[in-house]
Amino acid sequence: MIVLSAPSPVARERTLLWLLAAVQFTHVVDFMMLMPLGPLLMQRLDMSATRFGALVSAYTLASAAMGVLGVFWLDRLERKRTLLMLYAGFITATLLCGAATGAVGLLVARTVAGACAGLMGAVVIAIVSDVVPAERRGQAIGTVMTAYALSAVAGVPLGLGLANLWGWRSPFIVLAAVAGLVWLLLLRFLPRVDGHLSRESGAAEASSPASVFTPRLALGWVLTFTVVFASFLLIPYLGAFMVGNLGLSLSELPWVYLAGGAATLLSSRWIGGLADRLGPARVLAGLLVFTMVPHLLFTHLPPSPLPVVALVFGVFMTLTSGRAIPTMALVASRVPPSLRGRYLAVNMAASDGASGLAAWMGGLLLSTASDGALIGFGPLGFFAVGISALALGLLWVFAGRAVPVNATPAS
Repeated sequence: MIVLSAPSPVARERTLLWLLAAVQFTHVVDFMMLMPLGPLLMQRLDMSATRFGALVSAYTLASAAMGVLGVFWLDRLERKRTLLMLYAGFITATLLCGAATGAVGLLVARTVAGACAGLMGAVVIAIVSDVVPAERRGQAIGTVMTAYALSAVAGVPLGLGLANLWGWRSPFIVLAAVAGLVWLLLLRFLPRVDGHLSRESGAAEASSPASVFTPRLALGWVLTFTVVFASFLLIPYLGAFMVGNLGLSLSELPWVYLAGGAATLLSSRWIGGLADRLGPARVLAGLLVFTMVPHLLFTHLPPSPLPVVALVFGVFMTLTSGRAIPTMALVASRVPPSLRGRYLAVNMAASDGASGLAAWMGGLLLSTASDGALIGFGPLGFFAVGISALALGLLWVFAGRAVPVNATPAS
């Protein structure tokens, strides 16, 4: 007789992390896919850079608004049930994006998708922070954050390919089908995560929504806001910049995003492990400094061949996306499990609000020439560097004042 042993705790943890990474993958593809589609949408729907920035902002601002509302209830429910409910809403909204017949319908559907996605991301990080000990949390978050790289390596290029073959609606329909499969896997394999509900210590204090709005904790949201704001001044317009200013064709864009995604995929877990060894504050400080170089280099790059653009873009995306890993590990370690879901919901709201406002402001500061080139992208790079310097100062204050909480509830 052959006796099959039960999966080890390490194997169960790894399965859990990759399931959550799959959730993030579909969410990130849904968000990121719109940005490289920018040149196509601007042509097909006769949109200016400002109107396209508003379309990007609708997703993130709706996510931010729902994140703030999540402070009233997110830690009161079992996390698996919450995630499944939000993910179902996200899948429905993504289908509505594919069914949209014009810019207004797409705007409404993107708003609904963003409203679900913000809380969904907060629940994912809360689950990771609840079940993974603090000494491995950075690498665990790095594993989940590989979704950003995978979306660039596979999701975004495939989405662009589908859009070129069957129109801009087709990527959303395919993505909804993939997300539906992930939902079924979550239903089957994701265990209950309710340790935060059984904690008696500090329960009365944690029951008030105001408990997450102390100045000590709110500083973490401001730090997250500035880190994301600096990046999203530039990220939504990279596709249009590469086509209009650097001389790439629409058919070459998937290769550039593939290069950037591959570089990020290889570095995400390494950055997470580095955060575990050196501390997330030190790693974030180094990344904030080093990203200033590719931000200025890319925004001032002259027309260049595809390999050069892909190399610079790869460095840009590796360092820029890598900043999210130590940022998330740092802020998640500053709150007890009984407050973590609500705190991270508002933190996600700060992130989404920053990306939405930055995309909108970037659109206001840019103009489009008659040949499709973006005017003002160079000064926008200096603006992004200035915001990164501000984030560096906030990090110094936050890391010195906040006291980490390493408790992990029993599952």
